[in-house]
Amino acid sequence: MSVAEKLQKKSGRRTSAKQVRLKLVYVDFWSALKLSFFVALALGIVTVVVAALLWIVLNSTGIFISLDGILGDLFGDPTFSISKDFSFTTVMSFSAIIGLLNTVIFTVLGGVAAVLYNMIVKITGGLLVGFTNA
Repeated sequence: MSVAEKLQKKSGRRTSAKQVRLKLVYVDFWSALKLSFFVALALGIVTVVVAALLWIVLNSTGIFISLDGILGDLFGDPTFSISKDFSFTTVMSFSAIIGLLNTVIFTVLGGVAAVLYNMIVKITGGLLVGFTNA
């Protein structure tokens, strides 16, 4: 029990919870665009880092070498090498391109969502949100 709760019990009077109902009637386009850009940028960075860590783990455990042997036996080609196709630079380039494309796409979608919400608000009147002081 915290000090504030003990003091509240000693005072003997209860504070009433205030409730406020607000309506969200406008989303600023530039704010939504900036927020979606930074969230998408963070997700793009996470994509690149996860791809790097995954490649390092798979390479250090020897999965690529085992796959080379299995697929070489399966296709009957002893020169078959999946580790050449999935080199570190190839994986990093691909993940960087995917991260960049996701950043652009999510930024545009954030702006489109803000415009669509502002158009829908004109029809529906907005989103009613209730807050309480507990």
